[in-house]
Amino acid sequence: MAPHSGFQIVPAQTAEDFETARTLFRAYAESLGIDLTFQSFESELQNLPTQYGTSHGALLLAYGTDPKIALGCVAVRPLVNKGHEAAQPQNEVWSCCEMKRLYVAPEARGMGLGKALVDAIIQRAKELGYREMRLDTLPSMTGAQQLYKRAGFLEIQAYYETPLEGTLFLGLDLS
Repeated sequence: MAPHSGFQIVPAQTAEDFETARTLFRAYAESLGIDLTFQSFESELQNLPTQYGTSHGALLLAYGTDPKIALGCVAVRPLVNKGHEAAQPQNEVWSCCEMKRLYVAPEARGMGLGKALVDAIIQRAKELGYREMRLDTLPSMTGAQQLYKRAGFLEIQAYYETPLEGTLFLGLDLS
């Protein structure tokens, strides 16, 4: 992927890349201050290549001028019947995907990295043939909500049950 001002966004491909992603995903979870057990978070961490490294998914990492220091991440995966669980790769065309785990390290915020990651994962979802992207976000994540809405996401009905009151569900037409 093309470099951006002060950083580069690349797909996770190697075991080292997925370990870097695990570190970023854990930082993301810690920043939320909530228990993600209801999303099978630990299982997701152990199966990142299966969840996001398939021909139907992607996990992007952002690096700064030091290629050893990851500054952020974002992922996309197919949805099963537009439900919450990630789809397992099969020989069928998936029309709807879910953006997951957008995270920018505190030291990298304010440089446009979040927007670049969102733009990059939307582009990758289009390349994968998806026609719709969905996501969920917390009421406290006002900056992320603004970012998603500027990218064209609109509020939609909940596509899974969540124990987190006020969860906002957004969708984007990719066609």
